Parts: sequence; C-alpha cells; structure tokens
Amino acid sequence: MKKRNLLLVMGMLLLMVPSTLFASGNSEKPQQVSICTPYLSSVTTKQMVEDIEAKLVNNGFTVVVNDSANDNSRLVTDIETSVVSGSSAIIIVSVDPKICETQINEAADAGVVVFGCDAGYIDSMQMNASSDNYQMGEMISTYLFDKMGKEGTFVHLTHRPHPGVVQRSYAMEDVLKDYPNITLISEHHVDVPNQINNSKEIVENLLTTYPEKGSIDAILCAWDEPAIGATQALQEAGRDEVLVVGVDGNEQAIKLIEEGTNFKATLAQDFLGMAELVATDVTKVLNGESVEKGEKYVPALLIE
Repeated sequence: MKKRNLLLVMGMLLLMVPSTLFASGNSEKPQQVSICTPYLSSVTTKQMVEDIEAKLVNNGFTVVVNDSANDNSRLVTDIETSVVSGSSAIIIVSVDPKICETQINEAADAGVVVFGCDAGYIDSMQMNASSDNYQMGEMISTYLFDKMGKEGTFVHLTHRPHPGVVQRSYAMEDVLKDYPNITLISEHHVDVPNQINNSKEIVENLLTTYPEKGSIDAILCAWDEPAIGATQALQEAGRDEVLVVGVDGNEQAIKLIEEGTNFKATLAQDFLGMAELVATDVTKVLNGESVEKGEKYVPALLIE
C-alpha cells in the first residue's frame, strides 16, 4: 500500500515537472536583436554588421540580420517586422533615421530599444556610434584643396541619402568657401550597390567631356569605393595628374595609396570600434544597466 502511494505521489510530481521547466525556459530564452541595413553590399557596412552580430551572439543574444538592398520601403518593413517578431532591440546600420523615423518612434513606444551604428541619431533612439562625419568632410576637403595648391577644379562623387556621407558633402561645401580659386565643376550621385563600377563609368564619361590634361585637377569622393572606381578610370585613361581622395580606409583604398596611384589619401574610420561600442551598449541596456544616450564618436585617422 505504501509502495502504491509512493508511486502515485511520484507520478503527480512528474506531471508537474514539464510545466515548471516550460515556465523556466520562457524566462531564460535569449533576447532577440534585429540588425537592419540597406547597404550590406558595402564592405565596411558588412564588416560592422558581422562584428556586431558576433559580439552579441557571444554575449548570449539571438541576432537576426535584415538587408533591404538599398530599398527604403523594405527597410521600413524590416523594422516593423522586427518589432512584431519580438525583438528586444533594433540596430540600424548606415541608415538615416529620418527615413524610418515613424517606425523608430513606434518601436520605442513598444519598448524596443533602437541603436545606430554609422547612422544618424534622433531622440527616440538610445544611441548612435559613428565617426564625426562633418569633421571628416572638413579634414579630407582641406587636405585635397591644399594639395591642389589652393587653386584649380574638382569633381565631387557622393551619395547624399547616406547620413554620414551627406555630412561630409555639407562640410566640403563649407570648406570650399575658404578657397575662392577652387571651382567645383560638378557633383555626381553614386549608385549603391555597384558603387565602384558606377563611379568608374561616371569618371570615364567625365574624361570624355574633359579630355585635356589640366581640365580636371581632382576628384573628391565621399567614401572609398567611388575613389577606387575613379582611380581605375583615370589609370586606364593615362590621366595620372588628377588627384583622388576618399574616406573610410578600406584595404583596397590603402593598397592603391601605397602603390602611388592617383588615390592620394583617405581617412580611416574605426568601424570595429563603432561595432564594439554599439555591441557593448546593447548588451548593457538589455541587461538592465544604465547607459548614456546620444551620439558617440570614434576618432578617424588620415592615411596618405
């Protein structure tokens, strides 16, 4: 009889165990973090995304990466889906938050914390880690204009939808005011993705319009991929007198500088430093720690 009662009690306990384990499993389920970007085709953006993902996974989070492939409507949908799917945090990478401000505000209202990496910042976000893009625009523009001897003509290759790139272009416009003997011939929008090939085509067409040596003195590129494409076009055309500068400090750019090509200088952004800063802040916030909000800058270095 005692044995029968013991078996009955054990059976009841076993029936209780699964529900207890299930409840515990829910509370210990890893928090999900969504990364949203339209520029995964960019070497530097991909580098940041992969580094953030690796660090967060190592810190115990589940990470979902969304690439909208330069489609802003799809980017908006990715952010909305991230909220509905139960993400605790969203990281926008190389995104102007004004493009998706409504969705960021809605995410914040739903309790989802939004971070930026190499993006812009709005009040409903926790933070954004980037270089001081305006300052970099000043640095590279001043370098180029001085290298030109403070006179001559140049072309600007840019992509103003990008929040960091447009700040560099704004800075160029402001610096140019201090160089009255330098003239901006034209500005050209570079397609993303395919930015190297598109930039090469743009410069090839420019060289057809300006075939004489000395008709273009320099090409100021707002980031490295256009500078790489411009350099390729100039080398193939034998126009070694045209100066080229960029921003980012990617490996191919540095190699072209070291080889003594038209590519004369770039600013090396610390993308891994940005990724590290974002991953650290995400981890702290989702673990309940207090973290300062706002823009956080990582220094850049001139390479020539």
